[in-house]
Amino acid sequence: MPSIGHIAVGAAAGRIYGRKLPPEHLARAMVLLSAASLLPDADGIAFRLGIAYGAPFGHRGATHSLAAAALIGVLTGLVGRAFGWPTGRTTLLATVVAASHGLLDTMTDGGLGIALLWPFSNERFFAPWRPIPVAPIGLGMLSQRGLSVLAFELAFFSPLFLFAFWPRGQE
Repeated sequence: MPSIGHIAVGAAAGRIYGRKLPPEHLARAMVLLSAASLLPDADGIAFRLGIAYGAPFGHRGATHSLAAAALIGVLTGLVGRAFGWPTGRTTLLATVVAASHGLLDTMTDGGLGIALLWPFSNERFFAPWRPIPVAPIGLGMLSQRGLSVLAFELAFFSPLFLFAFWPRGQE
């Protein structure tokens, strides 16, 4: 899945979370939670390091697990604390947002599945309903197929983007 859907989830979560923060923190919350949602894809570096796709630390492996989501949540909570945000609430929401990455990726129609239960299991999972087309990796995103997947995701996740970025008065 390209990053469009993950950004939409983080931005929408940031919009909800930002309601309880000073107004000047809204954009920061949207960016920080979008980053938490995107972070599992840092495993893309595994390709450059020669780590096999299906290995525990290959693409969609350990970094896409629920355990990694908890770690990302804690790290995000610590960053939020530096901004004066409630650590527990920030950690919990960031964990849910990071976990959404792996869960959304289980809904794609390709790849080897997602190692949701790592480190307890290296088994990779798919959801029973897989409506999201898998995206080409790297420069393949600039191909006709890659651009088609991007367009699909923009349409599929447009409700979250509209919610996140629709102008509102004071919340």
